[in-house]
Amino acid sequence: MPIQIGDQLPNATLIRMGDEGAEQVRLAPLLDGRKVALFGLPGAFTGTCSSAHMPSFIRTRTGFVEKGVDEVICVTVNDPFVLQAWDEATGARAGGVTLLGDPMSEFTKAIGMNFTAPVVGFVERCTRFSSLIDNGVVTHLNLEEGPGVCEMTAGETLLSQIT
Repeated sequence: MPIQIGDQLPNATLIRMGDEGAEQVRLAPLLDGRKVALFGLPGAFTGTCSSAHMPSFIRTRTGFVEKGVDEVICVTVNDPFVLQAWDEATGARAGGVTLLGDPMSEFTKAIGMNFTAPVVGFVERCTRFSSLIDNGVVTHLNLEEGPGVCEMTAGETLLSQIT
């Protein structure tokens, strides 16, 4: 069952590319005492993820900061090398979005957001979602109804829900 509003996120270990190479990142310290816009998507370099979802959070990053959000984080079932290349292609980090990989889909499965679509080679990928996390607790959650769509989970939608 997917996470719900009011749920505490699990303390997962994710991965990113750091100055010294691939490094593990504990999620709990990133959430502890902070407001975080956390969104998940099926994969780097996929059509809707690259053309709509990521750009929506880059466009709205300043608005999130103005509403007291400390960080915008994207989680996807990819390795840190793919995420580094996707960062270079999209300008995510320069646009204020932190990319964290969940290569074994452990976090994605723990929050019930995993799906498999063999026809396109997706195994245990992340369902498209956006959320606001306040001190580790889900306060806002948006899920998309269908594949290839980014409306309910776009940065603009989540931003409009935050008072």
